Amino acid sequence: HVQLVESGGASVQAGGSLRLSCVASGDTIGRYCMGWFRQIPDKEREGVAGIESDGRTTYKDSVKGLFTIFKDRAKNTLYLQMDSLKPEDTAMYYCAADLRPLIANMLADYEYKVWGQGTQVTVS
Repeated sequence: HVQLVESGGASVQAGGSLRLSCVASGDTIGRYCMGWFRQIPDKEREGVAGIESDGRTTYKDSVKGLFTIFKDRAKNTLYLQMDSLKPEDTAMYYCAADLRPLIANMLADYEYKVWGQGTQVTVS
């Protein structure tokens, strides 16, 4: 099955932008529903954005219009473009994938079977 490796996390000032990448290997991401999640210590992991196999996207309310999730099928990579970052966006960010073409709740972590190791985003 697919394996996922995230990168692109960094320390940035509030108002700045980052683009996170999630490179997939072992399978093509076009078949998968995929999502970005984030977690801070002692808090539950929360869904930030999801994209279904047909390209339909879902976002957490607080990031709508600020974050964009998209796939580059040629590079077999999932991205999360994050603009106008705020200190409350500070977290470890994870990408996730599931082979089902449709998922009932794109922002629920229990829907996903495969996870990357995470990349840290710090906004100050």
